[in-house]
Amino acid sequence: MNGNILGRLALYGGIYALLNVYALLFSNRLIFRPQTPSYIRLPDEVKIESGGGETINAVYLEHPDAKFTILFSHGNAEDMGNVVPFMRQFHELGYSVLMYDYRGYGTSEGSPSERKAKQDVAAAYRWLVEEKQVDPKTIIAQGRSLGGAPATWLAANREVGGLVIESTFVSAFRVKTVWPLLPWDKFNSLSAIKKVKCPVLVMHGRDDAIIPFWHGQKLYDAAPGKKMKLWISDGSHNDYAYVAGADYFDTFQRFSESFSKGTSTPK
Repeated sequence: MNGNILGRLALYGGIYALLNVYALLFSNRLIFRPQTPSYIRLPDEVKIESGGGETINAVYLEHPDAKFTILFSHGNAEDMGNVVPFMRQFHELGYSVLMYDYRGYGTSEGSPSERKAKQDVAAAYRWLVEEKQVDPKTIIAQGRSLGGAPATWLAANREVGGLVIESTFVSAFRVKTVWPLLPWDKFNSLSAIKKVKCPVLVMHGRDDAIIPFWHGQKLYDAAPGKKMKLWISDGSHNDYAYVAGADYFDTFQRFSESFSKGTSTPK
């Protein structure tokens, strides 16, 4: 092996090492993009204690006749002020809804990280079960985009009735690459979903240019148990639900009703 080849290998090895160090040091900044809060205060707000004594802000829409409670984790670059109007539609359909802001988002305290995001969704879950006495088997963990990662982690580590993930990645560092580039990763939902025991619904737009469609397909294929899918033709990352129209809510309702009755979830 001549010197030129050895030199190139050393150069590539050095670049790869620097890439690992950069990703390790700046991963939180690369993954989390909190924006200026879109609200000062929202109706139906509650404060929930999360890790390290810091509190997260949440909104709880309780429905008196609800059979299910949705625990919703929102996407990146948004907060509850952006999603409350949309999630109220679930409340109108008869679901109770708890949504929350990760630390560093909206008016929640602290700063975001993978570890803290998992603590935050676990704290919201604990609040539902302990404070509101919600039966875990009636909780639907729902996550959109980035929020699909903590939702999937929760379903893999806590008892829930169902998992719904929308426009979600297989892992944070594989959003744009089919193959893993680093020997470690963040939010490895592809691994987590294999441990999920509840029914799973995966929804993804076929024209998603931010988190490509193959992510949703891989997550659906990896889910081990009962599962449903909704692939939205012409749906992009941010408009898939609107493009799907009534089919979006109809699919969600069919999914929740199927496992509540103990029937086989259609695929």
